[in-house]
Amino acid sequence: MSPQSLRDDLEAIAEQHQIEKVGVCSADVFEDVRSVLHERKAAGLSADMAFTYRNPDRSTDPERSLAGARSIVVGVRSYRRSRPSDEEQSPAAGAAAIAEYVWEPHYAELRVGLDAIAAHLTNAGWASRVLIDDNALVDRAAAHRAGIGWWGKNSNILIPGFGSKFVIGSVVTTAPLDVNEAVIDDQCGPCRRCIDACPTAAIVADGVIDSNRCLAWLVQSPGDFPTEFRDALGDRIYGCDDCQSSCPPNVRTDRESSPAETDGTVMVEVSELLRASDDELLERFGAWYIPRREPRYLRRNALVVLGNVGDPSTTEVQELIAKYQNSPDDIEREHAQWAARKLGLAPQP
Repeated sequence: MSPQSLRDDLEAIAEQHQIEKVGVCSADVFEDVRSVLHERKAAGLSADMAFTYRNPDRSTDPERSLAGARSIVVGVRSYRRSRPSDEEQSPAAGAAAIAEYVWEPHYAELRVGLDAIAAHLTNAGWASRVLIDDNALVDRAAAHRAGIGWWGKNSNILIPGFGSKFVIGSVVTTAPLDVNEAVIDDQCGPCRRCIDACPTAAIVADGVIDSNRCLAWLVQSPGDFPTEFRDALGDRIYGCDDCQSSCPPNVRTDRESSPAETDGTVMVEVSELLRASDDELLERFGAWYIPRREPRYLRRNALVVLGNVGDPSTTEVQELIAKYQNSPDDIEREHAQWAARKLGLAPQP
């Protein structure tokens, strides 16, 4: 089977599994990305984030994941959805927003398609390994090299006519596939709407994110939630979509594509989070990245949200604040005390 014929087969498999875009690139070391990761890590911009920063030499060298790797098949699956029209919100404690990419198990669905591609490569006599949402590969760099899209100013990959609302996964293989020869040049031009929309000014230069300020990372980071960014968190319990929601290609595509409504969870009542047990929280939200798998961090985020959107005149909010002000957990207790002050239920320091 010729490299082109094999690639045609892989693209057909991708289409069967609702993988909207697929590209192929070489498995050479991503030298430029490696240098950038080392520079930003040394500058402290990665904060305590491990994802792809843990070992830049590994996450930029596909052969570390598969000996003899020659090609990378990159697939993307859209998570563009609209909120259910009958969505209800709690009138007292408030509802917390969940980032769009985790409304449904998009990574799991993408993995099914990539597994099918890997199986076809294996049956053709080539070794392969699926890497998806994995420290082992900077997937956006692979998508850029594969000609799928360009680097946006918010560091996401943007696909012409498609935007950036998609999840990315890769199949690293020893197969000598026909690879993309040209990357897509920057199409952002002078636009800086994502930079202006960021609620914490985390986009410090074109394509450069200061993770110490990025809400999407801070809700996943251990320790106290930084006091200076608690107001900016607003009603977010997981993730932040502002830089993508403001991006013109996404705005245009949202408007033109008439996205289907989702059956997934798009909001969660703060009171529900704060009344749930550890086991209940992990059972329902275990697919999220929770620092050290400790539910205290979901409650930490929920208490900040409660301080921002809760109604202090209600018995429900007052009881939740009182409960966590007396928590034996120091993180839960400190954030409850902050929420109490924010809502006027405790004196200001």
